[in-house]
Amino acid sequence: MERPLTQHIPASGAALHIKEYEAVGGYTALRKVLQEFTPAEVTARVKDADLKGRGGAGFSTGMKWSFVPMNVSGPKYLVANADEMEPGTFKDRWLLEGNPHQLLEGMIISAYAIQATQAFVFLRWAYKDAAREMNKAIADAYAAGYLGKNILGKNYSLEMQLHTGVGRYMCGEETALLNSLEGKRAIPRAKPPFPQVSGLFGKPTIVNNVETLSFIPHIMNNGGDWFKSLSHTADGGTKIYGVSGQVNNPGAWELPMGVTMRELLEEHAGGMKNGFRFRGALPGGASTDFLTDAHMDVKMDFAGVAAAGSRLGTGTMVVLDDHTCPVGFVHNLEHFFAQESCGFCTPCREGLPWTEKILYALEQGHGTYADLDQLDMHTKLLGPGNTFCALAPGAMEPLQSALKYFREDFEQHIKEKKCPYAHHSH
Repeated sequence: MERPLTQHIPASGAALHIKEYEAVGGYTALRKVLQEFTPAEVTARVKDADLKGRGGAGFSTGMKWSFVPMNVSGPKYLVANADEMEPGTFKDRWLLEGNPHQLLEGMIISAYAIQATQAFVFLRWAYKDAAREMNKAIADAYAAGYLGKNILGKNYSLEMQLHTGVGRYMCGEETALLNSLEGKRAIPRAKPPFPQVSGLFGKPTIVNNVETLSFIPHIMNNGGDWFKSLSHTADGGTKIYGVSGQVNNPGAWELPMGVTMRELLEEHAGGMKNGFRFRGALPGGASTDFLTDAHMDVKMDFAGVAAAGSRLGTGTMVVLDDHTCPVGFVHNLEHFFAQESCGFCTPCREGLPWTEKILYALEQGHGTYADLDQLDMHTKLLGPGNTFCALAPGAMEPLQSALKYFREDFEQHIKEKKCPYAHHSH
């Protein structure tokens, strides 16, 4: 690209430590903000940049911050959601291990915008390397005066700590994450009140994704118009896209928001491996609907993917090839979702294991056509509006789209009384 992108990641794979980060302009945005910007002006610039949340929901970050009541006394909190457990998603790990200070600077600026006094990084338990890098980065930031009392001699103070989760997918949902952070069972809370008003310990709280927060220093340094100019579409900025599956070059790349699925697969992921044909892909992690080769020219932004019948989600694509059984593929996902249900509401607790058992029966050659009717019914009963949070509706997205696009494969399992792909691994 001719224009500079935002995420500084060293090519070696080693983390960018504090002196190296400062050498490429690190913490200049924080100095600028504390000297020149009021909290409201920071929020206004982020809103103007049209930065949408990169954790999957795609809600305006500046708008989210603006809901925090600034006239109430007592503590406010900022939480970085680094509990990256969406199957097929590995973008935040790249940022955490490669450039931890970029995240910290983004968090300090964001905390200043909402006048938070305490910040937490809620990290996935399995990210051991990221935990080591984040602990070192936090310690170094304290030593350099970027955290603690009167940051850089200004009248703003912020404490920060790393909190490692215990491995529950449910903690990706922000209110379940807050319950877990309080030492409670990780179940979602009723909304309203929203966390922006009553979150951690009942105080105003903002929870943002790692990728979202990592953009903040660049937006403050370069402005909203610059950030919007990096994108191909109305959604501002760049996006870390990923591709996994039987492609020649699986990985993650920071690209302008709105690249097409074709460009992502063919130019960056290097196309399908020899002997494998593309059948479909989950565009944003496991809890998104399949797109097929008919969608190759769909722009990978929030509106474009939604118009095609799926969601951008995390922007990390999982590719289905012609050697992999779609039924087995979806069964594997439903097994995960059933296992990760928090059990708080009946449709999710009872419905997900039931769909998993039906898919298992189909894979074993014991399925019937009535099973397909049951699966169709479950995609509606576990859909949006019928459960307490988005876990079960998300789990239904790969299932409902597989039934739509690959129904012949489901029927073949019933006719042949076996998985026709049994000689392939899946």
